[in-house]
Amino acid sequence: MIRVADGLKYRRILLKLSGEALAGAKGFGFDFDRVRVFCDEIKSVIEMGAGVGLVIGGGNIVRGTQLAAMGMDRVAADYMGMLGTVINALALQDVLEKEGVDTRVMTAIRMEELAEPFIRRRALRHFEKGRTVIFAAGTGNPYFSTDTAAALRAIQIKADVIIKATSVDGVYSADPKKDPGARRYEEISYRDVMLAELGVMDQTAIPLCKENNLPLIVLNVHQAGSVAKAVRGERVGTIIS
Repeated sequence: MIRVADGLKYRRILLKLSGEALAGAKGFGFDFDRVRVFCDEIKSVIEMGAGVGLVIGGGNIVRGTQLAAMGMDRVAADYMGMLGTVINALALQDVLEKEGVDTRVMTAIRMEELAEPFIRRRALRHFEKGRTVIFAAGTGNPYFSTDTAAALRAIQIKADVIIKATSVDGVYSADPKKDPGARRYEEISYRDVMLAELGVMDQTAIPLCKENNLPLIVLNVHQAGSVAKAVRGERVGTIIS
């Protein structure tokens, strides 16, 4: 794929996408019209010259925490959630490659018939060759969310920023869907996020980002072009640093 290169604030990004986003209005499984929209967005960022790593949740298939709350063993439930992220990664890979994006899926749990095991040096080599890498199966360990996996992989691949694509246009003082008086932040520090216990990412991921000076941008995935704007350094969503 031919790339242009200049004018980017962030040259390598880790994009965190929820599994629910792949389901669209259906709420479960896949809405491939929505998946294609996301892939078009990712492709446009790649064509700008940015290296893209992806971490996808599994909430459109199964959530380990929900199964555990229903009485299932937490460890088994979390592994089922990890397998859900692998299914999502393979679906996204298929759509991306049909659009001409050279893609690799790397998993934290070994399953060589489906994808490569995560090896940091191999992942960095994929980026050097211009490939997009989808990181699946979380961290490979129970009790850790895909938010933590996103922070960990971003640090390991030397990403310049994490972009968390959500259904809201930034970080608010409260849930804007429930509290119309919630205040939206354009910028906020990791310290303030932790003190206010804002639900941006889980409380394991936030210290990882803070300790490694890794900025996080939270934006609305449904606003066309928002990821590309963030990569160029334009004001979009909320930046946490």
